Amino acid sequence: MGRAGKALKHVLTQYGISQNRLAVTMGVARSTVNQWVNEVSDPLADSVPEIIVALETLEPSAASIFLSMYLERGAEATIDR
Repeated sequence: MGRAGKALKHVLTQYGISQNRLAVTMGVARSTVNQWVNEVSDPLADSVPEIIVALETLEPSAASIFLSMYLERGAEATIDR
């Protein structure tokens, strides 16, 4: 599985955003978010922008960190925060 799950797990934990809250904001099942976070499955390519929009709604800085980690830009520094 890919970087999306790791990045998503990190930002949800760091910002105290529940999987359920993200799922409701995105309009998807909580089990879908859970599968991404636990790296059971990767989000489809069209879901990544939806994740970013939902995170921007909930916590703009979480969206920025998710995107950086997903694109592997400065991920090492971000993880250590």
